[in-house]
Amino acid sequence: MTRSSLTALPARLVLTTAISATLLTGMLATSNASAQEKDQFNVCWSIYAGWMPWSYADTQGIVDKWADKYDIEIDVVQVNDYVESINQYTSGNVDGCAMTNMDALTLPAASGVDSTALIINDYSNGNDGVVLKGSDDLAEIEGRKVNLVQFSVSHYFLARALETVGLTERDIQTVNTSDADMVAIYPNDDIEAVVTWNPQLSAIDELNDSNVVFTSRNLPAEILDMMVVNTDTLAANPDFGRALVGAWYEVMDEIEADNQEALSQMAEAAGTDLAGYKNQLAATYLYTDPQEAAELMHSEGLLSTMQRVAEFSYKHGLLGEMAPSAEFIGIETPQGVFGDENNIQLRFDPTYTETYIESQQ
Repeated sequence: MTRSSLTALPARLVLTTAISATLLTGMLATSNASAQEKDQFNVCWSIYAGWMPWSYADTQGIVDKWADKYDIEIDVVQVNDYVESINQYTSGNVDGCAMTNMDALTLPAASGVDSTALIINDYSNGNDGVVLKGSDDLAEIEGRKVNLVQFSVSHYFLARALETVGLTERDIQTVNTSDADMVAIYPNDDIEAVVTWNPQLSAIDELNDSNVVFTSRNLPAEILDMMVVNTDTLAANPDFGRALVGAWYEVMDEIEADNQEALSQMAEAAGTDLAGYKNQLAATYLYTDPQEAAELMHSEGLLSTMQRVAEFSYKHGLLGEMAPSAEFIGIETPQGVFGDENNIQLRFDPTYTETYIESQQ
């Protein structure tokens, strides 16, 4: 899968379909059941540059090694569709799932599934971008139609980009467009601007009259990719969290050491070659240092970022029909809580990473 492949990297989307009462009832029952102690767990992931280490950790027995250390079993499952992977987590079919910070809020948390960001593994550092025709000035997006996947991370990213030039969503017109169609439609005369992510972004950048005027590199540590686990399951089974964190950072050591064999296996699993995968990683800020990842969870900036995400999500109706404000769902970090302290459904917990750090000293 190269950066110009149109079928690469499933969309990091927000699912806006309301969850039925029957499904919600099933989720609550599952949540209560998962609060029990157990020794078998499942986590899932989908193909994305920052999540390929899970493939390597699985196939190389690294997850098994760490699970064995704690006398548990962890099954790591690849799900080809990103949104479906989150659905599997939200419905209680798996105990953990790789997802973005925005999707963690608007899908499981907004559905009443108390969730913990166990690992912040990376942030988009150029993987997302705004492209204009006929101009290299972001301010000239004013008055244009902008093709993007509405209510996705791209939509949030566009809103943040507009702020930097004194504009709002009222100054443009969004056109909902499948990520799979972005490259094909860009040459059309009626396309004035697009917002997308890699590999589509790189493919469009190679076309005529394309100007990447803003990327996620301008918004460091905002579009976060994480391993999210069920809070009740984690509380009842802390060894589950310890094993996942240990396995993850063992692979991070391989990446930090530039292990070509390990990187080649990740590239192959992603459907690309080593050079292609390294290009993808160049636009992905991996937290290979667990201390840096823990510091991010402790930062005031993280809580501020999540407040912006919550406000955007509320504005677009992504926190549910019953949400009276952006503060409907409580989001907890070591710096405090944004939102309702009596309805905390998304937590950022650095303690498991910090325990790992201490164990390595």
